[in-house]
Amino acid sequence: MTDSSNSDRTAVKLDKIDRKILMQIQQDATWSMERMAKHVGVSKTAAWNRVQRLHETGVIKRQVGVIEPAHIGLFETFFIAIKTNKHQQGWLQQFNEVIQKYPQIVEAHRLAGDIDYLIKVQVPSTRDFDELYKKIVAQVDLYSVTSSLSMEVMKHETALPI
Repeated sequence: MTDSSNSDRTAVKLDKIDRKILMQIQQDATWSMERMAKHVGVSKTAAWNRVQRLHETGVIKRQVGVIEPAHIGLFETFFIAIKTNKHQQGWLQQFNEVIQKYPQIVEAHRLAGDIDYLIKVQVPSTRDFDELYKKIVAQVDLYSVTSSLSMEVMKHETALPI
């Protein structure tokens, strides 16, 4: 809900070199600028300037490390499907404050269709999920809530198709 990029429907113009840089950054953002320049066929300065422009235009939002959840004790992934009959600004603000409060909520989406919101939660155990679930439903009025445990991650990509 806090991602304003959905409201900006103007795509940044990218050429073939920009796209190669972005594909590489999505795979491994730790490459040196020298290595990146060689990979895309431009000078080190030109590669650096392009990466800076991609940051400044918001194409690259941030550069992060992708962590394996199980290696840090987050063994369970749950999805919470929420229906609400409240759509007033005050309710939306309260709901947003609740979902921002908990770091276990790693994604939250407002949807079109039968479900209003879909939340992804990563926790150590089912007991931890239950505690979080109780906190969420105690803080915001919800019409219908359904939770599902992910049994297996069949595909998870952070890289966008460029």
